[in-house]
Amino acid sequence: MAASYRVWEGLALSLVLLFSATIVIAFDTGGNYICLCLLSLILLLCLVLRFPGMDKRVCVLVLGDIGRHPRMQYHALSFARHGYHVDMLGYGGSKPHDELLSCKNITLHEMPQIPVLPKFIPRIFHYGFKIILQSFILAVYLMLGISKPKLVLLQNPPALPTIGVASLICFLRGSKLFIDWHNYGYTILSMAVGKKHPLVKISKWYEKLFGRFSHDNLCVTNAMKEDLAVNWSIKAVTMHDRPPLIFKQTSKSEQHKLFLRLSKDYAVFGASENKKYTTAFTRKTSNGGVESINERPALLISSTSWTEDEDFSILLSALEKYEAACCESSSGLPKIVCAITGKGPMKEYYQGIIATKKFQHVHICTPWLAAEDYPLLLGSADIGICLHTSSSGLDLPMKVVDMFGCGLPVCATHFNCLDELVKHEENGLVFHNENELSQQLQQNLRWNECWDKIVFPRVKKISLK
Repeated sequence: MAASYRVWEGLALSLVLLFSATIVIAFDTGGNYICLCLLSLILLLCLVLRFPGMDKRVCVLVLGDIGRHPRMQYHALSFARHGYHVDMLGYGGSKPHDELLSCKNITLHEMPQIPVLPKFIPRIFHYGFKIILQSFILAVYLMLGISKPKLVLLQNPPALPTIGVASLICFLRGSKLFIDWHNYGYTILSMAVGKKHPLVKISKWYEKLFGRFSHDNLCVTNAMKEDLAVNWSIKAVTMHDRPPLIFKQTSKSEQHKLFLRLSKDYAVFGASENKKYTTAFTRKTSNGGVESINERPALLISSTSWTEDEDFSILLSALEKYEAACCESSSGLPKIVCAITGKGPMKEYYQGIIATKKFQHVHICTPWLAAEDYPLLLGSADIGICLHTSSSGLDLPMKVVDMFGCGLPVCATHFNCLDELVKHEENGLVFHNENELSQQLQQNLRWNECWDKIVFPRVKKISLK
């Protein structure tokens, strides 16, 4: 049905172009007739674009790497589960979840990446070039690259140029626009260029104007819902992030396979000897089972997009203090393997800082994990660290939701609406600086160490009686 509709739409568009060409040939090419021709072309093109499509067809749009936006992937899977055909539009780069790739009701459309201009060209021209080219490519894909959707579910941010282009195309094609507000684009831009930059003011005006053209709205926190209503006159319903079923505690055997696989690229997960059967955390037993090794290091994990709204100097300073505490003979603290996962613009900067550290008890690696390996590593860890601070103070970090799904204790840095997700000393710990984070790490890991040394031997002794 979708294929036949695309053929019909293509034929109709061809007829529009033929009709317009006939007008130009039949009449004088003076300015009046050219204007008439162009007007006819635009009107007829609008009619073509508004031809009815499939009743249960939606477009899930994210102007970013599809594989790095789990919430939008879950939206697509939920639509597909209800019998919709989903055209998911975005950029390639990272592998999406296997379930998304294998779903027959979901078609991925990867738009071409925007070329990067030389660095000597002023930043303002970078922004202008990027926005113009993105607008053109996005408009072409939304108009001609997919069959007409009944609904376009748009992730915001980025707002420029996505909201305006999507609003216009939805109007032309008779589709409904549904926005999922994750944050504000202008606040993220302000972290890069400063709050008083003219681009920030333009971005805020643009986002506020076109945001009101949506037919319905979702947002990630109650604080954002209130802000949208009070300051933007936009009504939204809050849908907090929830962990999908893939996020759970990882079994020992799955942990062992994961660590063996990761050790090929990241030595911190491997063992110094007997590498075929042993990792830094686990080993195979004589009966074919898997157990934790003695003096197993603690595994910390922090996932990030390496942007300005996450200050990893706090974590590095906390680990320095932890290193100093480990040097005390009576500390009882285990060694740490700290895995910081993700991709982003600040990654190389922090990798350079990490390379200068002379740790003995702390090992840091910065892997990029396959979509199926990330939940396995979360489910194998001892503590999750979240450094997300939110440019607007109105969104919540989905990584914490995933950590909770895996049963991980979480230490998260404080910001305005964090208590909608993490409640201090109830379901996690909240810190304000590196000193508090360092103390929280030591308290958590001392508990595990003490329990293993004091309680567990007594449990084994009782069970043998």
